[in-house]
Amino acid sequence: MSVRYGVLCVLLCVTSPVFSAEREPRHSDGGVNRLAPQFIAGLLVYPDRPISQDFADKIPLSEELAGTKLIKVRSDRNGRIQVLSETGLLQVESGKLATDRHYRPMVDMKIKDLDTSDNQFVYLTDKVVFSNAWAGRFFVPHQMPQAKLFKMAGDFDFLVAAENSIAYFRQGSEPRHSDGGVNRLAPQFIAGSRQQMNQIQIKQVFFDREHKRFLLLSDHQLDSFSPGEEVATVFKGRNLNCLELTGDGRVLLGTTDGYIELDAESFRHEAAPQTKLPWTDIRCIKQIDDKIWFGTAKGAFALHDDGQIDYYASKRWLVDDNVVDICEGPDGSVLILSENGLSIIHFKMMTLQEKAAHFDRLTRQRHIRYGLNSIFVMDKPGDLSTGTLVDEDNDGLWTAMYLAGELFRYAVTKSDQALQNCYESFEAMERLEQINPLDGFPARSFERSGYQMADKPRWHSSEDGNWTWKGTTSSDEIVGHFFAYTIFAEIVPDEKWRQRAISLMDRIMSHIVRNNLYLIDYDGKPTLWGKWNPDYVNRFPREVGDRRLNSVEIISFLQAAYHFTGKQIYKDKALQLLQKHGYLENIMIPVTKLARVPGIDLTTEWNHSDDELAFLSYWNLYKYAFSDDLREKYRQTIKGHWQIERPEKNPLWNFIYAGTAAADGSTALTAGFDLDESIWTLKEFPLDTIGWTIKNSHRKDLDFLDLNFRQQTTQKVLPADERPMSKHNNNAFRLDGGDDGRQEYSGDIFLLPYWMARFLKKIQ
Repeated sequence: MSVRYGVLCVLLCVTSPVFSAEREPRHSDGGVNRLAPQFIAGLLVYPDRPISQDFADKIPLSEELAGTKLIKVRSDRNGRIQVLSETGLLQVESGKLATDRHYRPMVDMKIKDLDTSDNQFVYLTDKVVFSNAWAGRFFVPHQMPQAKLFKMAGDFDFLVAAENSIAYFRQGSEPRHSDGGVNRLAPQFIAGSRQQMNQIQIKQVFFDREHKRFLLLSDHQLDSFSPGEEVATVFKGRNLNCLELTGDGRVLLGTTDGYIELDAESFRHEAAPQTKLPWTDIRCIKQIDDKIWFGTAKGAFALHDDGQIDYYASKRWLVDDNVVDICEGPDGSVLILSENGLSIIHFKMMTLQEKAAHFDRLTRQRHIRYGLNSIFVMDKPGDLSTGTLVDEDNDGLWTAMYLAGELFRYAVTKSDQALQNCYESFEAMERLEQINPLDGFPARSFERSGYQMADKPRWHSSEDGNWTWKGTTSSDEIVGHFFAYTIFAEIVPDEKWRQRAISLMDRIMSHIVRNNLYLIDYDGKPTLWGKWNPDYVNRFPREVGDRRLNSVEIISFLQAAYHFTGKQIYKDKALQLLQKHGYLENIMIPVTKLARVPGIDLTTEWNHSDDELAFLSYWNLYKYAFSDDLREKYRQTIKGHWQIERPEKNPLWNFIYAGTAAADGSTALTAGFDLDESIWTLKEFPLDTIGWTIKNSHRKDLDFLDLNFRQQTTQKVLPADERPMSKHNNNAFRLDGGDDGRQEYSGDIFLLPYWMARFLKKIQ
């Protein structure tokens, strides 16, 4: 969420430069460099630079404090964090909020409020204002037994607010020490003034340092108090919740319906309340660096100077969404206190390569099952210690996508570890075909006998009885196998391993061809989706996506099989389909023509899983075309599909397009394959891949669209870290979703597009 700026790409190349320009300095927000263009005839790439990556630590209340009301959070110069609750002070201990026993005498004190001065904690009790800093000499009785709020000012002056009165305390005249440090305070202070605030319940006190005044907020008005003067009402409103004074001279008043901007000098406001926000019931406001943070009953959000909004909601970011308070935390973090705990939003400078290393560790540690790239399911939401690896229908496809990413990684880095990962996952995919008695039929998954998770009728015992394998294999799996095997056969250094991949392509393709272009299951019947025969494919109207998709798939399989095996039967069968059965015309059907067809369930909505199958198939369709004429036709239809997918800003679709239909290259200033948008999505991809329940449909800052066949809900796609977690086969415009944190997604979602971009030299 921390990156909201477009990427100005750099033109790099292998030839001599035309001219270059110096790089501008990094922006203070920690965003990407605004790079001046370096025009060099050649490839357009993104230079990988560190960017600010956000992630969260979530610290719930300890079990014994469950239900305790939380009030405020602050941190001091030592990096300590304290939370004020109705039962006293709390601290972060072993990943929980627990009673703060740091100072024994404070455990029995009735702490009413918490503040900081010179980055040191200061406290209000029913009797005194005090601090443990400055040798504990700051200890001032206030004689206001109903005191509930206070605010520190300069030189240790402060104001205390009670139910219907305020009292200002100013410091005595002890001289400042010559070392320039703080005053060594004598234990007496001089009370400056005390005033009644009849019928006004003060909710927040703020000190305006520039004007040397206190701002007092209540439900329906804002008052100003300057020491030595009377309290003056400067603004009247309704349902006022909180206030903040910004560095550019604005007073922001949070209300139950947006926020109001006042001029800090005159307290005038000209614009209507700001309501185009994720949620408008504003509970707290805090400026931290150059962003304004807002806390609401539906999460927190940060407003940038340019109007962009970062939305932090759901358990991906917060213990819960009912935000109570926000403040700056240690090491540039942001502390967000909510009803049930504390969340710490960290910002770490990372390159995309370092981010890829994170997802590599995540995948290797928790998602490899017998070499397959598998789902990780937790009994307790978000608790990794309760997780286990389980089988899934698309284990072959997900493993293929992980394997392809590792192959690209090996091609770029020559990493022995990456190569070992490739061999391990390849053997798992190879076993999918070998574990069952059907020659050339890859199983969906396999597991030790007695441990398969569900759908037992689809499971069959292996010959030795020690394993079971899942049938009903779909076209999704075959697409994955061919996508991975062709890349494997091109990249791995060992000829014996390459031949194993080619042999698998041959066996699978031979199975499909000898069975009249059907995938035949254990029962001797075609599987539900493994059908590429013209009688099946051409029975669909041109508006049905399966007519186009299945034609793309089978031609890409046959072309790849012919390229690697040289067997004429595969080329002859492909040409027969292209020329006699209209598969070329099917492939050329514009994706824009796909639509609902009455009576055909496949057309009730846009199938985003079909987008995934099509783009993975395009890799082989384009690369292994029988002729330049065919390749040009493929280029046109791939480009047409890519054009309609562009609003999703999917880096995998964009980089597959860059490696196929856009492979002729471009020296244009803007990448012809949406490089900027791809990098933006990779940057915004969350480090936390747990499937937390995410909701965005309530947001008031989004521009919603009417219901449509494409299921595009908003004008612009949300950043990946604000959307429900999903693989590439889901709708990027889905606003709500998730499974309450019951599963963690593998890192292949990031790794495949990233390493493909490195392989294609689109990321330097």
